[in-house]
Amino acid sequence: MKRVKVKLRANLRRRKRNFKSDLKEKLAGTILLCVIVPLAVLGYVFIVIVGIFIQTKRARQGVRALDHFVNASLFNGYAWESVSSHAWRERNRKKWAKIVIKITDFFQKDHCKRANKREQPVVDFILSRNLDKQTIGK
Repeated sequence: MKRVKVKLRANLRRRKRNFKSDLKEKLAGTILLCVIVPLAVLGYVFIVIVGIFIQTKRARQGVRALDHFVNASLFNGYAWESVSSHAWRERNRKKWAKIVIKITDFFQKDHCKRANKREQPVVDFILSRNLDKQTIGK
């Protein structure tokens, strides 16, 4: 009976620690979103203006960052990978991936395949070093 009580207490302490850590991460994420979302909207407007009237090279970096954001938030992909590369990885499993590949092939043949070939080593490196794991609250 005493062993059971000790195990229950240890389990309760671990859950309490995990709850605090999860709460801390959610709070930090909420605060960051409150700052980042308005800046992202402003950045999008800036990309459009710069891309049309000033220099395409500068706007391209913003578009690339937006591409990674969309991949991570809408397609449940990695933040360091483009939608095109993610689509190539998921081409046999997801319907959206086939649609993305078909659309990009219209503009550039084998675009997604080439994007994946270029970005997959980065994905593999980050996963091998566990750099995709939680950092806040740990």
